[in-house]
Amino acid sequence: MLYMIPTTTLAPSPPPPPPSSSSSYRTYIPPEIYKHPAALLLESSTSTTQVHQILPLIIKNKLYTQHYFQTKLIGLFTKFGNLQDALKVFEPISPKIPPLYHTLLKGFTRYSSLNDSLLFFSRMIQDDVAPVVYSFTYLLKSCAQSFDLFSGRVIHTQIVVFGLDDNVFAMTSLVNLYAKCGMIDDAYKVFDRMPERDLVCWNTVISGFAQNGMPEMALELVVRMQKGEGVDKCFPDDVTLVSVLPACADLGCLGLGKSIHGYAVRHGLMSYGNVGTALIDMYAKCGSVRSGRVLFDRMSSRSVVSWNAMIDGYGRSGDADEALLLFDKLLEEGLTPTKVTIMGALHACADSGNHMRGEFIHKLVDELGLSSDVSVTNSLISMYCKCKRVDAATKLFEGLCMKTLVSWNAIILGCAQSGGVIEALNLFCKMVMQNVSPDSFTLVSVISALAELSMPRQAKWIHGVAIRTCWDTNIFVMTALVDMYSKCGAVHIARKLFNRLDEKHVTTWNAMIDGYGTHGLGEEAVELFEEMRKGHTKPNEVTFLCVISACSHSGYVDKGRHYFSIMKEEYGLEPSMDHFGAMVDLLGRAGQLEEAWNFIQTMNVEPQINVFGAMLGACRIHNNLEFAEKAAKKVFELGPDDGGYHVLLANIYATDAKWDKAASVRNLMDRTGIRKTPGCSLVDLGNEIHTFYSGSTSHPQSRKIYSYLETLIDKIKVAGYTAETNSINDVEADVQEKLLNTHSEKLAIAFGLLNTAPGTTVHIRKNLRVCGDCHNATKFISLVTEREIVVRDMNRFHHFKDGMCSCGDYW
Repeated sequence: MLYMIPTTTLAPSPPPPPPSSSSSYRTYIPPEIYKHPAALLLESSTSTTQVHQILPLIIKNKLYTQHYFQTKLIGLFTKFGNLQDALKVFEPISPKIPPLYHTLLKGFTRYSSLNDSLLFFSRMIQDDVAPVVYSFTYLLKSCAQSFDLFSGRVIHTQIVVFGLDDNVFAMTSLVNLYAKCGMIDDAYKVFDRMPERDLVCWNTVISGFAQNGMPEMALELVVRMQKGEGVDKCFPDDVTLVSVLPACADLGCLGLGKSIHGYAVRHGLMSYGNVGTALIDMYAKCGSVRSGRVLFDRMSSRSVVSWNAMIDGYGRSGDADEALLLFDKLLEEGLTPTKVTIMGALHACADSGNHMRGEFIHKLVDELGLSSDVSVTNSLISMYCKCKRVDAATKLFEGLCMKTLVSWNAIILGCAQSGGVIEALNLFCKMVMQNVSPDSFTLVSVISALAELSMPRQAKWIHGVAIRTCWDTNIFVMTALVDMYSKCGAVHIARKLFNRLDEKHVTTWNAMIDGYGTHGLGEEAVELFEEMRKGHTKPNEVTFLCVISACSHSGYVDKGRHYFSIMKEEYGLEPSMDHFGAMVDLLGRAGQLEEAWNFIQTMNVEPQINVFGAMLGACRIHNNLEFAEKAAKKVFELGPDDGGYHVLLANIYATDAKWDKAASVRNLMDRTGIRKTPGCSLVDLGNEIHTFYSGSTSHPQSRKIYSYLETLIDKIKVAGYTAETNSINDVEADVQEKLLNTHSEKLAIAFGLLNTAPGTTVHIRKNLRVCGDCHNATKFISLVTEREIVVRDMNRFHHFKDGMCSCGDYW
């Protein structure tokens, strides 16, 4: 309890000397006051409790009337966050000298709301107490912390009124306020008009530009501050480096970052832990995580922030295992991880798919009391989703009291990437119904999910959502829409959207080139790629993969060879295993199997399963048993449990009438429990996705479908169709034909034709490559029904119309 004495019993203060020229409110304080035991005790006090213990001594010695003790008591109470007791001292004092107001205002800005601080400031003005420069700096700092731009502008006006607009401290606080509130142009205007600038001012504006996404300007200002004259000339200190190194990281300027590292060494700034941490972060973000690790290992003392930077660096570089090892080492050293540490470790678990490690960190989150932190929970949701534990992610999401947009985005993306596209769409609708506005990330997630389903009607719906929410000008959303329309069979709409874009990222070009390629429009893909090369956008590894694949689908062997060669020669891009696989596919599809095999043998890296798989697929197209056996041997060594390749080899044997070898492969599959992915076809109709498997009878319209399909087969036979039964053995010819007629794509096509109006295009999605018999049958079906049928298989699109296919039977 604070001891208060009524003002009527206060002893008179000693008569003050005449006011000095420098201040009209300074009071005379006898020298013995400073040496009094009460004064000495107050100087050494470290808590409110100790101040309360000293108060009786002050009262007993009648020192409470001294301005020194009044100011000291208010200062200590505000320092320890006890504004209530500070006010109990302040209010009875009469008259009140200005330092009391200034001290209490500082306490309000530190421990109370901005509104309370402004109210006390207004009272101070009403009491005719002129504010000092620090009154404004305290208030501006509070405004910056609250991101209250309006109040900050009001205080800016007061600074001008009181003639402090040339004060470096007040103006620096204003620069900081405008920068923190995102008004970097206003911050620079204030900075540019300052008559003089000190190092703190330079650091504030540099940090402002760096934090507002303008790293180039931040770096330019660092150069300018060193070229200044007189008071304006300053040299970077540790704060400058910590502000500017993230700018280097944002720009990917590793060379400049190394130069700053050298400056830090030469000027003895490496002893600052924050500089070392900023350098580690810069190296990691610039792709030189090894340099960051060397620096990290040499640090004499490492804070948790340093560990966080290193763990995040490994996570960014794709080395999730090393990130987790470092996390374990942090725990072994007895350091307490922060939420940033936890989020970095969870990100590494997600990338590595290590759900068991993620579960351990989840338990640690509970032990650290971080389970109520929304950011940490969002990271847990993302981790579980990427580890294919959508059930655990959903449980966490449903348990969230406050679901942020990031929470919704994490669960929607997780469901979409785990194959739960319908769940993702339902969550999106639920989110919108709860008045949570989607952002570009939300829409890209949903659009990408719809692209994989290849649902034209739903594609138009989500495009409408993007327009209504004003995200149809966002480059990422538009790129996703281009990709979606291409994957939904509407490549012409994709090109219209592409042409409307004023700004095109490399991913936008890639989406359009890939769209043309999957539709078999190789000429258009090549033309677009050449247009890209003439422009300002530089192709990347994905661009070359798209254009080589487009050449493969269209039989442009020479162009494909050319693009593969210039990839490294002109653009300095190293081919990945996917590029090698695309080249084998290009050569193999064109029947140049010997060249494809020689290409594999001369690769400068060890070929992986996708390369030999492409070779085996080419052998199936051209019925080449010799190379098929060679490729299959390698495939089975690299992926012995992949049933698809076993079936592929068995079919090659069957086509060549090697029935015993075909049976041997299938017997091997039975003995070892290897299973082929069952083929299924999907049709989007009536707000439902109808799924068909070969020979399935579970659909409500099964009898009707099979009856209609039987009639349809009879019609296409009259038109010239003959079933391809050369890959089926051990059954009678009529049974062979029946098996072919119950393939999933035929069932899906029959259902689509039965349930849509004449002239309507039927869209089918197949999870595997379309077989030769179904491809041939669909051409005839399109002829006899006078309907266009669009089939998207695992590799490309087939547009069937008038008895022809867009692939020209080259697929």
